[in-house]
Amino acid sequence: MRTIENVDVLVKNLGQGIKNIKINDPKTYNSLSFNTLRSLLNAFKKLDKDNSTKVIILEGVGKGFSAGHNLKEVRSLKKRSKYLKLFNLCSKLMLQIVEGRKPVIAKVHGAAYAAGCQLVASCDLAYSTNDAMFATPGVNIGLFCSTPMVAVSRKVNRKRMMKMLLTGEPIKANYAKEIGLINNHFSKAKLNSEVLKLAKTIASKSNLTIKIGKQAFYKQLEMPLRKAYSYTSRMMTLNMMAMDAKEGISAFLEKRKPKWKNK
Repeated sequence: MRTIENVDVLVKNLGQGIKNIKINDPKTYNSLSFNTLRSLLNAFKKLDKDNSTKVIILEGVGKGFSAGHNLKEVRSLKKRSKYLKLFNLCSKLMLQIVEGRKPVIAKVHGAAYAAGCQLVASCDLAYSTNDAMFATPGVNIGLFCSTPMVAVSRKVNRKRMMKMLLTGEPIKANYAKEIGLINNHFSKAKLNSEVLKLAKTIASKSNLTIKIGKQAFYKQLEMPLRKAYSYTSRMMTLNMMAMDAKEGISAFLEKRKPKWKNK
């Protein structure tokens, strides 16, 4: 297993097409500074272009997942242009995760607050420890979590989202699961094995099929019903023309395991 270190972000090959990205700034509770955001964006872009990568697991080093933006850095910026640059960079990272071809699983322990919570919501799947906490607490410091709410409100219904935004109060893992922010939660001892088992299951599928399906899923969500059906009919036709679809159907009918060619 090879680890590539970039100070604030670690990328590790876990084998079987599974790559692990760790936010590595435990002294600031893995805050999303300019440097960390750039490093994360570059890591996700690189892995998205890497044909050997099938699934990405995202987590934080140290006591927790991420506390969100680095407030000391934010306070030092002072200029409107620099604030905009920071929030635009953060948005680029979130869009890269959503629009990228590879499934991303958030593995959360400790706290995922503000932009950290946004990061969790942007991932395709999310799992946490039983004692993990999630929040959009910007209102407590006079800074509404406007960009985090874009990602979180696409996972959580409006009334529950507004309560999180208006009160800034953290929610526990069991409630986060109930409202759809995460898929499930486990004990600290089981989290890693459960996430890895899931990643291996996804990695065993056709890369091409996963790519087509992930991109179609998010695009159709933004469309009116009739347009969504028209779009996904075209995407299924495109998928059906691929060698992997023909191989998968043949393997099913012949009662054997498929041999994916990822094309």
